[in-house]
Amino acid sequence: VLQKGLKENFADAQVSVVDCPDLTQEPFKFPAKGICGKPRIADVGGVPYLIPLVQKEKVYDLNTVAKDIELPGAFILGAGAASSKVLGANAELIPIVQTKSEKKPAVNGSYVAQINPADKGCLLEKYSSKYTDCEFGLLANLYASEGQPGKVIEVKANGRTGELNFVSCLRQTLEKHYGEKPVGMGGTFIIQKGKAKIHIMPPEFSTCPLNTDEDVNNWLKFFEMKAPLICQPVIVSRDPGFDLRVEHTHCFSHHGEGGHYHQDTSPDSVQYLGYFQPAELLFRIDRPQETHLVGRD
Repeated sequence: VLQKGLKENFADAQVSVVDCPDLTQEPFKFPAKGICGKPRIADVGGVPYLIPLVQKEKVYDLNTVAKDIELPGAFILGAGAASSKVLGANAELIPIVQTKSEKKPAVNGSYVAQINPADKGCLLEKYSSKYTDCEFGLLANLYASEGQPGKVIEVKANGRTGELNFVSCLRQTLEKHYGEKPVGMGGTFIIQKGKAKIHIMPPEFSTCPLNTDEDVNNWLKFFEMKAPLICQPVIVSRDPGFDLRVEHTHCFSHHGEGGHYHQDTSPDSVQYLGYFQPAELLFRIDRPQETHLVGRD
């Protein structure tokens, strides 16, 4: 299903089932070896806690989320907002955490991307270089598993010929094929060659209400960042009525760039390599009572 859909949007695409590579190795350097074992997705909080105006009191903990999704000690990947309570500013969080279990403390391999006060560029830092917690704020889309090796879906796609980004292409392909039946996936992919359009939220929350997508885009800071970028996507083919963010991808690198992935900007030369696992369960945590569809792309 995925290969057929990708070929409509990329010059070359190959999808196969392989053994998950050891994710503790380069370029990932994750705290767990794989993305297998009781795979599940959590959609926590939501964009309505950020816009039109921020609700700073919305703070969560990945160790608590792991218990909430009935998988204490889970290995969690995904995309979310950093806790402004901890950082003292707004920032993009790239969560990569082996949560705590009865036997072991948490290992936080997350990154945080923020606007560098010095030059207004991207400041990407290892979260654990400054902080000891596993908190996040406002919203997160998370893929969790036991972090085990096992069989995964390997996706290779080169040379983008269509309009859709890599993640949207995967999601819309699933939606088209499975229709009413929601299918969720998570994992990691690398933009091996090329460049990508990435945003980072400004350090100050907007004091004026952000009421439209245009307002949001004028507030966000956009960058073109270069490969290799290591990305953590969470995808649900369609929302079965839980007010989900159906796709959300954050990325980091070893050259100081990272943030929220939108699209590659070098369609001819771009190369994607990803490893995905379909999720068995979906958990919706702290769903906003008042909602809207602004700022979800």
